[in-house]
Amino acid sequence: MEKSTLVCRKPDSVNDDDFESESAGVDVKRRKFLKNSLIAAGGFGAITSLTGEKAIAGEQQAAAVLKNPESFAEGSHLERMRVELIAALKKPVDQRKWVMVIDHQKCVGCNSCTVSCNSENNLPPGVVYRPVTKIEVGDYPDVAWVFTPRPCMQCDNPPCVPGCPVKATWKGEDGVVVIDYDICIGCRNCIAACPYNARTADFGDFFGAQTPEIMDYETRPNFEYSKEWIRKQGSHKSPIGNARKCSFCLHRVREGMLPACVTTCLGGATSFGDYNDKSSLVHELVGSGRAKRLKEDLGTAPSVYYLI
Repeated sequence: MEKSTLVCRKPDSVNDDDFESESAGVDVKRRKFLKNSLIAAGGFGAITSLTGEKAIAGEQQAAAVLKNPESFAEGSHLERMRVELIAALKKPVDQRKWVMVIDHQKCVGCNSCTVSCNSENNLPPGVVYRPVTKIEVGDYPDVAWVFTPRPCMQCDNPPCVPGCPVKATWKGEDGVVVIDYDICIGCRNCIAACPYNARTADFGDFFGAQTPEIMDYETRPNFEYSKEWIRKQGSHKSPIGNARKCSFCLHRVREGMLPACVTTCLGGATSFGDYNDKSSLVHELVGSGRAKRLKEDLGTAPSVYYLI
């Protein structure tokens, strides 16, 4: 597959003058600090409004991490995963193994992971990479919902690979099963072969198909597999006509960014990282004794673990 560095565009540089103020008493240094914090790769998310000693301590901690990108704020699982991801990228690709861990006890079924995935990959109608299923457990009146986000399992023994007649899908050295849209002929054999229903087909549909105009947000490009893909109504150019699935947001990961579903998980239920790093969060979670995988009896050896 052709490689490209055209992936996630960084925000345009911000002029310091935009953060200046003619009003008396404005602390310009603090404004500049907050600006740098907001645009730092893998930064701290929203800057909360803190006052007094807590604000000072927070700024000191943030400044320390910005000075040393390979450190992280204590207690921040997102920062820890970001640092571990950057460390993993420094290793040869065949020496890392990306895995995802989803905590059933933390998932609240908010579907924020589904929404962020759809937005990140600009998915059309009928194509969903990360649905969240729910089942009711218990006996009335003691019942509860159990939510299960279901990305591609990135199996070690993926049944979808031998099912592809043109070898358009394979398992990469980093453990992620990929699809080459330029080779895929849309036969959908891989969809039938997947026991997790993790693959769908792109039939070229648009949400605004029955309206006077297709909005620009539906034709903006996405950057799956580190290439630029543009969908146009009436076109048969890839990825239209192809099988599609979750790729652990490889285009983001290769740039040192966590998958979109991980960064937007409200309950902190989704973890991602290099399992081959024995000090990583995901390695720790998989070895916790709570980890299970879906349909293990099939021998597919998924790279997605669930904590029960």
